[in-house]
Amino acid sequence: MKTLLVPVARHTLLDSVLDTAVLAARRFDASIEGFGLRPALAEYVPVDMVGGMTWVRDEEVDLVEARDCGGLFTAAMDRHGVARDSADAGRGGPRYRWRPDAPPGDGFLAQHARLFNATVVGRPGSGEGTPRMTTLEAVLFESGRPLIIAPPTTPASIGETVMIAWNGSTETARTVAFAAPFLRAASRIEVLGVDAGMVPGPSAEEMAAALNREGLSAQGRTLAAGRRAVGEVFLTEAEAIGCDLLVKGAYTQSRLRQMIFGGATSHILAHATMPVLMAH
Repeated sequence: MKTLLVPVARHTLLDSVLDTAVLAARRFDASIEGFGLRPALAEYVPVDMVGGMTWVRDEEVDLVEARDCGGLFTAAMDRHGVARDSADAGRGGPRYRWRPDAPPGDGFLAQHARLFNATVVGRPGSGEGTPRMTTLEAVLFESGRPLIIAPPTTPASIGETVMIAWNGSTETARTVAFAAPFLRAASRIEVLGVDAGMVPGPSAEEMAAALNREGLSAQGRTLAAGRRAVGEVFLTEAEAIGCDLLVKGAYTQSRLRQMIFGGATSHILAHATMPVLMAH
């Protein structure tokens, strides 16, 4: 986990996103690249349904905001004592750089994210000023790389106690592979299955045994959901063991089905209080 990408936009979770990125970078002496995320004009053309007028964002305003985001990013890195990528080459530890010329749009983000081990974003919300779900989904479905999703409150640590939200699926198996650097560095690994959320595939106990054969130390168990939602079980158990990184394969069920009926991914995206490593 040597390269991290951070799209920087003004939202309520920005401090947590930057702090989470630094925590992850320190764990692996990683390089952090930041850039100002601004919407492409085609992505942001709101319509006044009463007056029939279309309002297009001012691109110059977006450019100024992107430059301001660069100042916020650099200040956060300096505050944490992270060195610039061009600084003393002999100095160890994490480094950062700012890309000032990034094109607008989530499409660019998804493509650029393919060059990095992970992209750090904030947990989406429905309120004004919260991170956009479209940004998360662009990376999730189009980058081929994992996300580290920062919680609303800055975590104290990341990756010491890891829980794998296991359901036997291809998506979760792929996410576990992406999480290998964290798993190798973790003090505790728990593989949790929930009976109501399993698909045909290996059990949580079998996944834990497979990790142990790789030289890790993992515990596996499967719980009955009872009347609780599967995602609720995962988060409750994660909080109970002091989990500071939840590993979750995203959308084993289709997004449409989860929007209508709910699902573990949707529940975790709405309620997680710890960092989540997620991939599809």
